[in-house]
Amino acid sequence: MGGERSGDRGRSFGAERGDRYPRGARPGQGGDRPRGGQFGADRRGAGRRPVRPAVDLPRHVAYEAIAAVHRDDAYANLVLPAMLRDEGLFGRDAAFATELTYGTLRQTGTLDAIITDAAGRDVQRIDPPVRDALRLGAYQLLHTRVPAHAAVSSTVDLVRSVAPGATGFANAVLREITTRDHDAWVAKLAPATETDPVGHLALAYSHPQWIVRAFAEALGGDLGETERLLIEDNERPPVHLCARPGLVDPVELADEVGGAPGAFSPYAVYLSGGAPGELRAVAEGRAHVQDEGSQLVANALAVAPLDGPDGRWLDLCAGPGGKAGLLGALAAQRGARVTAVEVAEHRARLVEQATRGLPVTVLATDGRTVGKDPKLPEGHFDRVLVDAPCTGLGSLRRRPESRWRRQPSDLPPLTRLQRELLTAALRAVRPGGLVAYVTCSPHTVETHVTVTEAARRCGLPVDFVDARPLLPAGMPGLGDGPTVQLWPHRHGTDAMFLAVLRRG
Repeated sequence: MGGERSGDRGRSFGAERGDRYPRGARPGQGGDRPRGGQFGADRRGAGRRPVRPAVDLPRHVAYEAIAAVHRDDAYANLVLPAMLRDEGLFGRDAAFATELTYGTLRQTGTLDAIITDAAGRDVQRIDPPVRDALRLGAYQLLHTRVPAHAAVSSTVDLVRSVAPGATGFANAVLREITTRDHDAWVAKLAPATETDPVGHLALAYSHPQWIVRAFAEALGGDLGETERLLIEDNERPPVHLCARPGLVDPVELADEVGGAPGAFSPYAVYLSGGAPGELRAVAEGRAHVQDEGSQLVANALAVAPLDGPDGRWLDLCAGPGGKAGLLGALAAQRGARVTAVEVAEHRARLVEQATRGLPVTVLATDGRTVGKDPKLPEGHFDRVLVDAPCTGLGSLRRRPESRWRRQPSDLPPLTRLQRELLTAALRAVRPGGLVAYVTCSPHTVETHVTVTEAARRCGLPVDFVDARPLLPAGMPGLGDGPTVQLWPHRHGTDAMFLAVLRRG
């Protein structure tokens, strides 16, 4: 474009300069960039260049969020709202920036394969700022209704602002990408379904192959259902609110916020969009943001039949406080009290904020200290929730960068921690009491393997309780029990796993 040499397509940007972002591409670096996205191409102080043509603000914010994720290991759901607020983006512009950010992050694996082919070299050899800009442009070309000429020209403008020497290269790569639509690129690059079905699904639906295998195993090897799950994983999920029992009726909350009552949880309200943190009901503590599946597994522990006393509840891994908030509201109605344990002090403070005004005591300690910490005596609690740290593979819809960060090597230390926490919970609960083991992952190593091994090794008599009757009647696809696995494509929830155990 603009007379750039198409021959730049064959160059490698980044190999000779190192795998780094130039200072001018860093988001949030003070006030040197004028608002409205008009920023100089070089802010390193080595001479002034005229300000380049403006990059429109929604695209610029999306680029900066994506860059922060890849450069700083930031989380999109944390950095993007702050950027939108700082830039004064609302309404359609904010929605467009959000779609570009989350969509590009979800599709990174497939976009990288396409960019590699279009550039004639591995995407990792492209300088990071250019690489992220190309991802953003490729996403617009292949997954949105943005006209091709607008996607190309705006991306080249973006590259001009962060890496001026790469504009011809970017122009040539993007024009090559325009020669095929998404399905045609998949047909060219993906392995054949007949010879490598997992590889085909991984590239077609932009998931690492090991995650596709884990999903397929958890779904009994059904690749057709696995494909439906992958499709759902790439959709933008609705916001779910939890109407805190005793504080607000869910139907009234739905009317108040312009939402709709949930399909399964008696406390769920669906929102179509917006900023839920700005809702008055959330600010006043009558409701909080919580996936419907998370509500269901917490409520299952609260409604499970229990003989004997029922006034001492324990949330052993409480941060950031969604389940503790729901349990606290339920406990208030039943004269019970919740002890919420969180090992990280900053997350413990989040739990305190989330449970303010509820009968919840927050302890900033390690849940594995049951029996050693006088505030966590053995055999003391009637109901115990273990919402164990996990890979988070069940919430990839909401955390799109997670699929590319997690590795199979994460599993051994996580599953060891999960077994230790569940064993501590079984020590903490009284004989006859209940423990709910929960993960936001369907990986069988984190679910069935962890819970059966912990029950076998704990040295205490333990029985599994059928969790299916603890969920709403008529809920489909709950399997054969006694454990339950929820799914985005079956239930519209995160892929939450639930096992309920009774100490003998």
